[in-house]
Amino acid sequence: MNSIGLLTLITFSPLLGVLLLAFVPKDKAGTIKFIGVLVTLIPLVLAIGLFLKFDHTVDGMQFVENYKWIQFMVGDNTIEFNYSLSVDGLSMPLVVLATIVATMSALAAANIIEKREKEYFILFFLMQIGLYGVFVAQNLFLFFIFFELTLITMFFLIGVWGNEGREDAAFTFLIYNGLGSAIMLISFIILLINAGYVEGPNGATFTTDIPTLIHNLTSPNSPYAQDGFSNAFKYGVFAALLVAFGIKVPLFPFHSWILKVHYQAPASMSMILSGVLLKIGAYGLFRMEYSFFPGIAKDLATFLVILGIINLLYGAILAFVQKDFKMVVVYSSISHMGIILLGLGAMNSYGFQGAIFQMVSHGFLSALFFFIVGVIYKRTHTADMGELGGMASTMPITSGLLLTGALASLGLPGMSGFVSEFLSYLGVFKTMPVLAAIGTLGIVFTSAYLLRAVLNVTYGPTKDKVKGLSDASVLELVPMVVLVAFVVLIGVYPSILSDPIQTTLQSLLSRIGG
Repeated sequence: MNSIGLLTLITFSPLLGVLLLAFVPKDKAGTIKFIGVLVTLIPLVLAIGLFLKFDHTVDGMQFVENYKWIQFMVGDNTIEFNYSLSVDGLSMPLVVLATIVATMSALAAANIIEKREKEYFILFFLMQIGLYGVFVAQNLFLFFIFFELTLITMFFLIGVWGNEGREDAAFTFLIYNGLGSAIMLISFIILLINAGYVEGPNGATFTTDIPTLIHNLTSPNSPYAQDGFSNAFKYGVFAALLVAFGIKVPLFPFHSWILKVHYQAPASMSMILSGVLLKIGAYGLFRMEYSFFPGIAKDLATFLVILGIINLLYGAILAFVQKDFKMVVVYSSISHMGIILLGLGAMNSYGFQGAIFQMVSHGFLSALFFFIVGVIYKRTHTADMGELGGMASTMPITSGLLLTGALASLGLPGMSGFVSEFLSYLGVFKTMPVLAAIGTLGIVFTSAYLLRAVLNVTYGPTKDKVKGLSDASVLELVPMVVLVAFVVLIGVYPSILSDPIQTTLQSLLSRIGG
């Protein structure tokens, strides 16, 4: 499968959808939506093949594709950007997650998008390319291109198909994430100039290939081993990347953009934003911060755990006082991103596994919640919990799946949320028991705000907005059931995720010294 470029096929297969839609008249909404859903199945099937072919005993990158791409001379030196793709135990699960959530998002869009369907799905296909590309790119320049593609397409998808305040929300998204992109680009240029050196037969070459940068920054055999790097360089780039990826996670206090964006975005885009795009920030911390500067990551572990606790408690407390169900889910996402930081700060195998489990688990759960919110909003045109009481009497299946998602999110054993939280907290308790004990308050708050929100929406007297509603249709049930199925699968059989990531995490821990 390496020889046919599996990762390239996964990444760029959505272009087939763009090509097909180019020949479909814009008034054929049914055909457009059918193509919109059908084409997402191609990268999904390929990603399943990637998962099945992945060898979890191998230390290093797999399915490698590396080709010369852009080269130019600057004086006597060559600047080189390669087309370099590969996956390991960290990126492979996120590729699979992205393809699953993208297909479920396409199904959601087929149910709720009622204007300019052709333009929507063309932008959606282009966004998919960026989603998959960021997780397989092994060159910082290529990573940045894919990252920017997600930003630009999401800007239009929110600004055109969102709610009444969509334009303001789209520009807020663009400003915050554009600032993060600018900081990231400057950091990448600094890394290229200072740590991208490769000696070749025809002179020096500077590259942004991630394996080269890791070697130069961490290996005693690198060309920089004699002189090393100054602390100002290392801490400066580390801090810049922390801000750049922290905006995407989002970390407190860089989180305010997500409140406005989620509230105005269509449910199908909220599924992508929370289910996948936020994970790019956490992935960037893992892939770059911890790989490029393992010593600094270890030195700042306590700081990362404190940031995680702030996110965890801040999001949970504010989720508890919300009256709008969608905003409960938004603040819940902020809170659950804190668990990823707890795992990252633990600096041991348990914590790192917990962080990856939380990325995948939250990806499925947040997509489930936002999809259900979209189903409810389509029928009632509100997400105010005061107007949605008694939904269990009219939409029992939807209410039951909503409760299932809430129980998984608060960490019920047998579901993915339990595994991710258990491993993350276990890791932190082994290294920082006092901070871990403070962090456990987040579990209590999570139970309180999730059960309060779900019970307010589903039980009690049946409100006028809810009377006479029809339950979820078959097409609406498919995403709900699929997402719940993956949540349960990971909960009852965590080895399906823990086995592929073990070797990669052990390699990362050996560099950190954990």
